[in-house]
Amino acid sequence: MEVREMDAKTAHEWLQQGRAELIDIRDDSERAELWIPQSRWMPLTGLRAGLKGQPEKTVGIFHCRSGRRTHANRDMLAAVGHDEAYVMDGGIQAWQQAGCPTESKSTVIPVMRQVQIASGGLIVLGVLLGALMEPWFYALAGFVGAGLVYAGVSGSCGMAMMLSRLPFNR
Repeated sequence: MEVREMDAKTAHEWLQQGRAELIDIRDDSERAELWIPQSRWMPLTGLRAGLKGQPEKTVGIFHCRSGRRTHANRDMLAAVGHDEAYVMDGGIQAWQQAGCPTESKSTVIPVMRQVQIASGGLIVLGVLLGALMEPWFYALAGFVGAGLVYAGVSGSCGMAMMLSRLPFNR
């Protein structure tokens, strides 16, 4: 099945008319920050595990933050169980720009941004301490950099897992 593109205004109209199921494929920390009220949450990890759409809805419209993940995973989205499948061009960002309703309840910075802040801070700290105090501190920057490379290659980020367990991220 071909997965086609749809703009946010059309997706909103179809959702209001009951013609489609809107499916959010983002991770839980992104969804906690901002979501579309009538959307169903089916993260990519769940789709990989075989989650299926609602059988009474023949049209599935998928969205992420910017549209990149939905475009990159079109084949998987086609197999979710809808007769027709669309990706919402521009994701939830385009939805907001179109003036369509969203809800949010969290003021916590998303976990992946927390990872970027923490790892960047540790690298800068390692370089500064290495230059000003003891060259062995360069190892801190190297260790964090190696962790980022591993996270990118494997898709598993140890720092993100640790940060997600903090009380303000639950």
